[in-house]
Amino acid sequence: MSSPFIGSEAVARGLLTRGQLRWNYTAIHPDVYVPKGSERTLDVRIRAATLWVPDAIVAGRAASALHGASWVAAETPVELIGCARRRQPGVIVREERIAADEVVSMCDLLVTTPERTALDLARHLPRSEALARLDALAAATGIEPDAALGLADRYPGDRGVRRARAIAPLTDAGAQSPRESWLRLLLIDAGFPRPVTQIPVSDGYRRAFIDLGWDEPKIGLEYEGGHHQSDRAQFVWDIGRQDLLEELGWLIIRVVKEHSRAYILQRVNDAFNRRRFPLARSA
Repeated sequence: MSSPFIGSEAVARGLLTRGQLRWNYTAIHPDVYVPKGSERTLDVRIRAATLWVPDAIVAGRAASALHGASWVAAETPVELIGCARRRQPGVIVREERIAADEVVSMCDLLVTTPERTALDLARHLPRSEALARLDALAAATGIEPDAALGLADRYPGDRGVRRARAIAPLTDAGAQSPRESWLRLLLIDAGFPRPVTQIPVSDGYRRAFIDLGWDEPKIGLEYEGGHHQSDRAQFVWDIGRQDLLEELGWLIIRVVKEHSRAYILQRVNDAFNRRRFPLARSA
């Protein structure tokens, strides 16, 4: 038995003896077992949680992963809509209203639709994480912000709906990482024009994409993760890419995780001033 299962049921059906259950399996939740030493993948943790909360609906980050969204780690809390008598580590259970058309069946699980998943992400998560999760969900499913906001009209007084109305319209499927989503939100909150993602540039022979920026002043930002330094092929490609962007007249601001918010905003503000672009605001 490799998938999570209810121990008492397995013993009652004669699939295991109590000794086998005790020696070969471990309880991940009360009466919910997995093989000892097995990997606790997100899928395993989702299935175990839904056995612990019968008839629960997988929601939030776990639902986004089931819909194909990236960047959902195995240890991410499993969010469920249902009813639980007590708390369990790694599981968040919310008793919330939900309509039948906001639920789909996936892999023998009840899961919130992409629209309801987006609404819950926007309602329950901090702004920066919510936007990153919304971006990833949009990239995976093609969902538009208006779809989530349409569901919000059904629950005008519910917790977090006002927050969802503010963050959902900023969703952009072009973000290539959570840190790019964070960077975009930082710029918007600072009063800069909303940046465009994945800007295509070409000299007729070579082609590249800028992570985010503004076409008219030709200001772009690139968020560089660790692979840009550790991957030699990536490093060589970046050199040629930088040359192309400079030849085409782009001002490129390269950002790494060690850069502070103030430093990033000052550099962007300086770039707008250099371009004498009228929409720039003081950072």
